[in-house]
Amino acid sequence: MKRTHYLLVTTALFAGLLIGCATTMPQSDTSVFAPYAFRSDDYAAKVDTFMITLDASSSMSEPYGSREKFEIAKDFLAAMNQSIPDLSLDGGLISFGHSQSISKQPTQLFYGVAPYSQSGLASGLDAVAAAGGTSPLSAALSAAGGTLKAASGQIALIVVSDGRQMGADEVAAAKELKRLFGDRLCIYTVLVGDDAAGERLLEQVAAAGECGFAVRADSFTGAGDMKDFVKSVFLTERIKPLDSDGDGVTDDMDQCPGTPAGVAVDGKGCPLDSDGDGVYDYMDQCPGTPAGVAVDARGCPLDSDGDGVYDYMDQCPGTPAGVAVDGKGCPLDSDGDGVYNDTDQCPDTPQGAHVNQVGCWILEGVLFDSAKWRIKPEAYPELSQVIRVLRNNPTLNVEVQGHTDNRGSKTYNQKLSENRAKAVMNYLVDKGISAGRLSAKGFGFNRPFASNDTPEGRAMNRRVELKPLP
Repeated sequence: MKRTHYLLVTTALFAGLLIGCATTMPQSDTSVFAPYAFRSDDYAAKVDTFMITLDASSSMSEPYGSREKFEIAKDFLAAMNQSIPDLSLDGGLISFGHSQSISKQPTQLFYGVAPYSQSGLASGLDAVAAAGGTSPLSAALSAAGGTLKAASGQIALIVVSDGRQMGADEVAAAKELKRLFGDRLCIYTVLVGDDAAGERLLEQVAAAGECGFAVRADSFTGAGDMKDFVKSVFLTERIKPLDSDGDGVTDDMDQCPGTPAGVAVDGKGCPLDSDGDGVYDYMDQCPGTPAGVAVDARGCPLDSDGDGVYDYMDQCPGTPAGVAVDGKGCPLDSDGDGVYNDTDQCPDTPQGAHVNQVGCWILEGVLFDSAKWRIKPEAYPELSQVIRVLRNNPTLNVEVQGHTDNRGSKTYNQKLSENRAKAVMNYLVDKGISAGRLSAKGFGFNRPFASNDTPEGRAMNRRVELKPLP
């Protein structure tokens, strides 16, 4: 043998193993390779049952490089055992050719057929402790066939041997197995050593199975090689449904294909919509919208009048554009007179004052007879209300303003408005309001509040207003 070459090969394959002479029989080192971690969701079992046929004949005790071929064979199987993932399989180990101290039978079942476990197969390998005797591979194949009769499903038969000193019936025995099990059976052979005739024989045995292959043990130089072997013999890749958008929900179940990368989705593959407003969370600029509230494309509640208060909270919908509002969406009414700031022509009206449509403090009702400035008694209750306001605001100064309609001359109406304003002021003074807080001014018909073309408009223009002064 080309001992230098094989020493390099077997050293690379089984680095770290105990090295002994040809006469020592150490147990196999199960740390040959770091086992490859197959992902259970990536692979499924290709076979239901496997049977290992291990050559333990005398030729396997011969050295190959610096070690016995028998040790190499067991270490190969130990490495395979470590690399098989935890699958629901049945397994068995049968050997042929034995030292008389191990077994007087030419073949012997050392493990199974039983539910596969790494520990169970390892114990079976350890039990085949030494090589010796003849090489009845054909008998082992026949015995394996008998043992596998009850096996269901797909079967892998793995033969580990040097192929030497065999009989003439090995290929025929392999073909008989194929006849018995048909397409359920594949045969894989592993050559230990470099015997050319043995290699040809093992290749023929593998070919008889029609769906297996033959390999050399010394072609395995690392964990990747054993991974590929285990994958080819034992496993099939699961066909996974596509997940085109990478959201974790496969295309066949994804009701929202094309979800952007990184977006959290529900079980249907749709982006989350935590507030249920119809706008996905990753697009929702207003999370936490109450149930049932209409929203825009950004997920924000509608604000139809654009006042900054959402419709579902807006107690004053339809506010004109640009008008400042409070938290309820209503225009501001700073003086609390019931007239919003945007239409209030008389801001800072005191609390309790009667105001007109534009927020100005007026004396309601008919105060005077026509063309007169003597206050009518029925106007006293209205004036009493003015007195209460003035007393409640002792720092408030007021200008009493008189106004008329446009009937009559300008001079006449100017004088009439002045007299009426003075009459009201004098009444307030007579009731205890300090004259220093009051002044009177007439405007005639210069400041109409409404149109003088109608009786209703002229009536609104004949008025007395009270203007708070700074």
